[in-house]
Amino acid sequence: MRLDKLLSNMGYGSRKEIKIIVKSKAVEVNGKVAKDVSMHVDSEKDDILISGEKVIYTEFIYLMMNKPPGVISATEDKKDQTVIDLLEPIDQHFQPFPVGRLDKDTEGLLLITNDGHLTHQLLSPKKHVPKLYFAEIDGMVTEEDIAKFKEGVILEDGYLTKPGDLTILRSGDTSEIELIITEGKFHQVKRMFEAVGKRVTYLKRLKMGSLELDSTLELGQYRPLTEKELDELKPKD
Repeated sequence: MRLDKLLSNMGYGSRKEIKIIVKSKAVEVNGKVAKDVSMHVDSEKDDILISGEKVIYTEFIYLMMNKPPGVISATEDKKDQTVIDLLEPIDQHFQPFPVGRLDKDTEGLLLITNDGHLTHQLLSPKKHVPKLYFAEIDGMVTEEDIAKFKEGVILEDGYLTKPGDLTILRSGDTSEIELIITEGKFHQVKRMFEAVGKRVTYLKRLKMGSLELDSTLELGQYRPLTEKELDELKPKD
């Protein structure tokens, strides 16, 4: 790969800006000052420094965000703030996108990446990737609801959902539950409870596949996935 392309891909500036940086003798390749932006480098083998700082080439980024309410799961929007707007410019440079969607008022685990292949694997209906949610419900959730969810419920448009694994944490006028589903229809959790005559008042995603929300992340904060998290998340087939 050309030196200017590699550095530009990593967010160090445009091709024109990289040319200026190289002319200033701030770039070294394998201990020698780089003189030509068109020189070819190997991102895995060559040692590249900018102003003494090692350049570690990355093609893909994988970020775990604790999505706050009021922010939409999209790359851009003319009216509302998006999860991409919450990222630092160096991360935005990679043009990442959210894997699936959380409703505007829903919070919790959101994976953001520019790896289209992994995204397809996680969202493909054929993969049945489980997602764990915590919710507060206006109404008493009962054992009958557990049985209905286990069979799948019919939504208002006639769609029969795949089985959901419903756990009651607290039952009363206001109930607290956990729910595992393996699909991601529009407003699915809310619509499933509406199908049994109840209303979701608070919703938070805790887990997607093997990836679990880092409890130390405040709302709106994010961090890169660890190597272990990424390895466990990627399909093995």
